[in-house]
This record gives sequence, C-alpha cells and structure tokens, in this order.
Amino acid sequence: MFVEMGAIIWKTRVSWQALWLFCLSWNTIVAQIRYSIPEELKIGSVVGNIAKDLDLKLSDISDRKLQIATETGKQYFGIDLGKGELVIADRVDREEICGPIAKCTLTLEAIIENPLQMYRVEIDIQDVNDNSPLFINNQIVVNVEEAKTPGARFRLESAKDPDIGSNSLHSYVLSKNEHFILSVKNKDGTKIPELVLEKALDREKQSSHSLLLTAVDGATPAQSGTTTIIIRVQDSNDNSPVFEKPSYKVKLPESTSIGTVILSVKANDSDEGSNSEITYCFEPNTPMSIQNLFSIDSEQGAISVKDVLDFETVSSFKFEVIASDKGASPLEGLCSVEIEILDVNDNVPEILLKSVPKPVREDAPLGTVVALIGAKDSDSGENGKVHLRIQSGLPFTLKPSISNYYALVTDSYLDQETFPKYTVEITAQDSGSPPLESKTQIYVDVLDVNDNPPVFPHSSYTVYVKENVGAGNVLFTVSASDPDQGENAKISYSILDSQIKGISVSSYFYINSDNGSIYSMHSFDYEKMKVFRIQVQAKDHGSPSLSSNATVHVFILDQNDNAPAVIYPSAVMGSVLHQRMPRSAKAGHLVTKVTAVDADSGHNAWISYRLAEATDASLFSVNLHTGEVRTKRSVSEQDDSSQRLLIEIKDNGEPVQSTTVTVDVLIEDGFHEPISDYRKKSTEISKKSGKITLYLIISLASVSLLCLMTFFILLVKCARGSRGSSSCCIRRSESGYKNPNRNLQIQLNTDGPIKYVEVLGGDMMSQSQSFGSYLSPMSEFSDFTLVKPSSTTDFTDTLNVLDASLPDSTWKFESQQVRNDAE
Repeated sequence: MFVEMGAIIWKTRVSWQALWLFCLSWNTIVAQIRYSIPEELKIGSVVGNIAKDLDLKLSDISDRKLQIATETGKQYFGIDLGKGELVIADRVDREEICGPIAKCTLTLEAIIENPLQMYRVEIDIQDVNDNSPLFINNQIVVNVEEAKTPGARFRLESAKDPDIGSNSLHSYVLSKNEHFILSVKNKDGTKIPELVLEKALDREKQSSHSLLLTAVDGATPAQSGTTTIIIRVQDSNDNSPVFEKPSYKVKLPESTSIGTVILSVKANDSDEGSNSEITYCFEPNTPMSIQNLFSIDSEQGAISVKDVLDFETVSSFKFEVIASDKGASPLEGLCSVEIEILDVNDNVPEILLKSVPKPVREDAPLGTVVALIGAKDSDSGENGKVHLRIQSGLPFTLKPSISNYYALVTDSYLDQETFPKYTVEITAQDSGSPPLESKTQIYVDVLDVNDNPPVFPHSSYTVYVKENVGAGNVLFTVSASDPDQGENAKISYSILDSQIKGISVSSYFYINSDNGSIYSMHSFDYEKMKVFRIQVQAKDHGSPSLSSNATVHVFILDQNDNAPAVIYPSAVMGSVLHQRMPRSAKAGHLVTKVTAVDADSGHNAWISYRLAEATDASLFSVNLHTGEVRTKRSVSEQDDSSQRLLIEIKDNGEPVQSTTVTVDVLIEDGFHEPISDYRKKSTEISKKSGKITLYLIISLASVSLLCLMTFFILLVKCARGSRGSSSCCIRRSESGYKNPNRNLQIQLNTDGPIKYVEVLGGDMMSQSQSFGSYLSPMSEFSDFTLVKPSSTTDFTDTLNVLDASLPDSTWKFESQQVRNDAE
C-alpha cells in the first residue's frame, strides 16, 4: 500500500488465465491495475510503482520502451524511468475531468515492447474540498406583495459547488431578521433555498429588506459562499402562473436540425390584465451549456434547437422553465423539461495504432505479432461496435483482443527476396445502419535473413592460357550472385586448397576476394603441366555464411619454346658421331640414323631432317622424316675415306627451332657389320617374297614379341621380389637415371606413337648386352635397328641424357632388385 496526502492507492490484478481465454489465445499478456489518488496533487507526486506492479525490472522500462497513453489525449501522468514510478505530469482536476459524475476514473494504457504487451490502468480520482459554494449572482432581488400572508414561500437562487459528497453544498444560513425564515428543499439531490414569510410585511413601514444568504459545504473545515437578498415589497398580485403539466419529456435524435421546435410549454394565470400576461424563460440556474443548445420563445413557450446536438457529448438534458406574469409584483410558475437525445450513427470509426509496426524477419514463425491496433467509435450500441479487416492476399491476419483491440500477426511465411515491404490497408467499419468506415495504411518491412547461397551462372569454366606468359596477368573472372540483401549479399571469393604434384594450388593462382579475378602467380610451362583444375568458392558475409563452388579448368596452350633434342647420337657419345661403313657399300646403304625428339606438342613437335653440309654431298642423303642417312650412289675408290656430314634438325613451330648434329663416316675396306648383314638378309627376303609388306610384318612381329618378353620378365621379377627384398614399381619419372640397379626400361612418348623404345637387360653394374629400337611412323623402311653391345656405364650416362631431353610426361616402367652380398 502507498499513502500520500491522505490518498489511498490500491490495485487489482486481473487473472491472466481468464484474460488469456478471453483473448482467444492471443500471445500478448494483458493485465489491469487500479490506483486511487486525490485530485489536485502536486506535479511530480507519486501515484504508484508501476514497474513493480507490472513485475518489470527497472532496466525493462527503457529496454522495452514503456509508454503511457490516455484515451482523452491529455497526458496527466508520466513515468520516472529511474524508479519505475507513475507520477503526476499535469494538474488533475476532478471537476474538469468528470464534472458532476460521482465516480471519476481515468483509464490509461501501459504499452511495452519486445514482446509487445499492453496493460490497462484505471485511476480513481478522489474529490477534495477545493471549491467553495458559489452563487451565480451576488445579489438576489425578490418582489413580495405586501398582501402575502405568513407562510408564503419565495424561491431563491441555489448555490453551486462542483465538489461531490461531503465536500459539496451542505446547508444554507440566513441572516437574522423578523420577517423571514429559511427553508431548504431537496429536489433530485439539489438543495433549493426558499424564503418563508413568517410575519406579514408593511410596505409603508419598510419598502425593502436586505438579507444575507450563506451557503456552506460539509467539509472540515467548511467553505462557504454568500449572496445578498434584496426584498422589495410590492402591491398585491396574488395569483401565480400555473403550467398545464408539471414536467415535459421529449426524445429527439442527435441529427435534429437547428431551428426545429421540439416542444412548447404552456402556463395559465387566473389574474386579469397585466397580472395575467405570462412570459417564459429558463430558470436562472440553468447551465449555459443548455442555454447554448436550446432557446425558448418568451411569448409562446416554444423550445427549439439552437445548436448541433451530440449524443456522444451529452445524452440527456434536464432543466426548468419559469413562467412569470406581468404584474407589478410578478409571480412565477415552474415546470421541468427533460430532453433525451437518441444516438445516430454519425461518427466514423477511428483506427488507433498502439504501436509502430516493426520490421519482421523473413524467417519469423507464424503468429508473430507485428503491430497492436485499436478501434474507437464514439457512437453507442450497435453504432459503436467496430470491426477491423485488412485486404486479402497478404501474409498477415488480424486477431481480435479485448475492448476493440486487434493484433496484426503473420499467418504465412515471408520471403524478403520476393516482397521486401508490404502495404497493409486497415479498414474499420461499425455496425450502424448505414455502416460507416475509415481506412488507414501501415507499412511492414521484411528483414532479410541469409537464406540464399551465392550462385555461379555455370558450375564449371574453361580458360586457355599460353605458356611462358608473364606472372600477374588476369586469367579469368568468376562472378556469383546472391539475392539476399546487405551483408548477406556481400560475396568473397577464394580458391579451395588442393595439391598439384604436392604443391598447393594457391602457389600457382591468386584470386581477388572482392571481384573474383583470378591471377597467375608465375608463368606456366606446357611441357610440365598442361591443365589445372581450380575449385573457386563464393561465400557470403551472412551469419551463418553460405557458400557454393565452381570449377575452373585452366588449359595451358603449347608454344614452340623447345628446340629438337637429339637422342642419337647423345651428348654422352660426344658432339660428333663416328660411324664406319665398307667401301663396298652400294646405293641406298644405311649408314646411320639420327633420332631427335621435341618436348613441344602438336605441330610444334613435328621434326624434319636435312643435310646441311657434307664433304661430298653427292654421296649421302638424309631422309626428311626419319633421319636415316643413306648412300645416294655406290662408294668408289676415289672417294675420301673420311666423310663429315652436318645434319640440321628443325621442328614445325612458329618461329622454327632447330639444332644440328655432326656425323663422321669412316669408309674402310673389307669392313663387315651386323647392320649390313641384316640389311642383306632383309633384301634377300624382300627379293624372295617380292613384297616389301612382308618385311614390315616381320619387323612388327619382332617388336611385338620383344615387348611381350619384356613385360613377362618384368612380371617374373616383381613376383620374385615380393618374396624377397626386391621391389617392383611402375612410376612416372620426374628425375634422372640415378638407380644403378635398373635392369629393364621401356620409354614411351606422350603424343601417342612410340618414337623411341630402349630396352636394357642384365645387371646395370656389369658388362651386358643392350638393344635400342628407334621407331617412327614416318619411316620409309623398317624402323627397327639393333645396336651392337656396349658397356653399361656408357648406356647409363646415355639414358640420363635421354631422360633429361624427353618431356616430363614420358612414362618409365622399371623393375629393380637389390643385389645380395653373395653375388
């Protein structure tokens, strides 16, 4: 309980369960609190601790934006944010607020947000004795005929005290005199003073009397007001006007037009002459509010409408009409008039926004409260019943609450990308006939939620880049889109980490995180890497963030940046090839074969051979495609025994790359070599068969048989190695020939056709036989050539040079075995 200046403040809580059922399961909590205060409290006086009564913390007052609103619009009360107290903000005058109504209650609405809640607060205003009884006129003139006998009564003006209860008018006191006493009538709660003649008057002795009338209220201490009564003694007019009815009643709609006569009063006087002539007027104490609305014809007694009537302001009127004769000492008659105003549906419903619509997240659950809306109609009955509705097709609905309040809630899911903002038109319509309606619009913004990942237009992209292009160039730009808004739509690009030959892809490429531009970190070499596969990720800045990936294939385009590399003769053998041939050689004799490869691909790797210089250009020729060096004619005795050939090897690129090799041919008498024998045998076979095709078939069969034997030996060694300490592997070579224990090697070219096959047999650390096969699809004759045995040491060095000159993509199949100590 809170007590201040004798005022008792009390509160009543309304059961939440009852209100919850009454509100049709609406999720906004509504409670009712009541306080009682005296009027005229000082500004700043405490009414009560509303925060405590609403079970709110002091921090909730500011955080949840506690607001106080009144139906009258005038803000009598405020909130002390520091203490949570409801305080007086403006003068509270019970008489101004409620007038003569005994029970004076101010209705407030306490509204808080997050979640949105409303509380009804009723404050009873208690009357204090702040008004003295007051007479309208400071002087009252009463005409009294001298012929009046004792007991005659004369009505006096009543005093007015706007206070109520014991603070209102309680009694009258008349100053002492010998002719009159005071009598007080109580009519409809109003005390009406009357003078009662106690002793007859004698005008000739005293023509006027002055009395003092005092009105006293019932408070302690009492307050009073006075007026002077002047009594004028008149000659006799002994009949007062009498109305045909003591009271008149009439009902009329509030829409009655100005000037309409609503009733006529009629009085009669039994006197004659001027003493019987009657005039009509309002009783002097009739409030001005009534006199401003109605007028009375002083001669005819017709009462008509003077101003616009409003049922919502005052629904009934009661006043008195006086009929006075025109005698020398006018006498009066009195009647009462009651006018009841009938309500007409003349007020348009009013829509009240109790809270500003807040933006709603697009993932808000169904039933989320968006705004609290009230409706008000000043009419009564059916005319004052208001229904709210919104247009169809919106993801919102109105749920009715108490006292013409509605909650605007979501009833379907929202999508900010489709509808970022809604215009809700609210229509209020009453139940009158004809019904009246009003409309207003509110705007509901939908807040974006990160529910859309970035999207690439394509799942994969293809980029072509020339090799040897300098680092730092923009290779390609990827772009993703995100239909979300703000931070949820901001996209950052990155390259997902992956390995290329054991090296992170980020070592090769860099991506601008803001615009998706992909840069090269260094120049590329087609011969080392022909294609890159990059996984690019687009990630938004939402929380949690969403992402999507796209694949970028970067194809390196070959450039003619490699000159042909000579395989035979190799650098290990020296820059000059020394070759012997018999002086008996005929035309077409195969002297040697120069073999070269080009690390480039396609047209850049096509190789051609040309005899650039020769000691005797008429003796030798070089095949354009195979590099075979043959005799153009038979060797004669006059030819020098030492011949030097300079062979130029060119590729087909742009610009052309070339290299040269020197071949020294020693012509000897009686020289015999396997190549000649083999050639001779082949020629004999060719002659016997008569078809060169047979020779090609035999060569192909020989190569195939040799390959099968090679793979068979490799498999046997691997099988044996799995039981012992030996190992077997098939791997892609990236380095030189460093293992001395290799006993088998097959070398293939990346372009498809086998240009060069080398088969090594036996222990690489011992003297063994080695056979080389040089194959070319451009050969005019057999490309299969057997080379005489040579030392393993020489071949190991040769293989190292050959491997270094071949592309990185060359495959090597090898079997290795650890030597036992016993061996």
